[in-house]
Amino acid sequence: MKLGYTILYVPDVAASLEFFERAFGLKRRFLHESGTYGELDTGETTLSFAAHALGDGNFPGGHVAAHSSARPLGMEIALVTADVAQAHATAIACGARELAAPATKPWGQVVSYVRAPDGCLIELCTPVGG
Repeated sequence: MKLGYTILYVPDVAASLEFFERAFGLKRRFLHESGTYGELDTGETTLSFAAHALGDGNFPGGHVAAHSSARPLGMEIALVTADVAQAHATAIACGARELAAPATKPWGQVVSYVRAPDGCLIELCTPVGG
């Protein structure tokens, strides 16, 4: 078994793809012609976005929309970079909201947190032990 996809349910798939492209330099792999599903090329594991309408179809009882939650959901995606401060500043310039400025953790890793316009909680961090 291996992790193949992380799928974030968002209000506007194309807008989320564009944000991650501009803010983090990730490359678009795919956007379905319906606009309800898209993927970014992030290495071995695919970062995907699906419209809330797809989530509504998958989960008959509904789901929590991250963008409408006042507080971030209890999950995050982590993007690893050598320059957290620069990535953090770029993300904010592209529309993310700062949750925690870059800080060095006791184990030496530099970490910051931003919230994407679609509500996704994003950790920006240096490699562990790096």
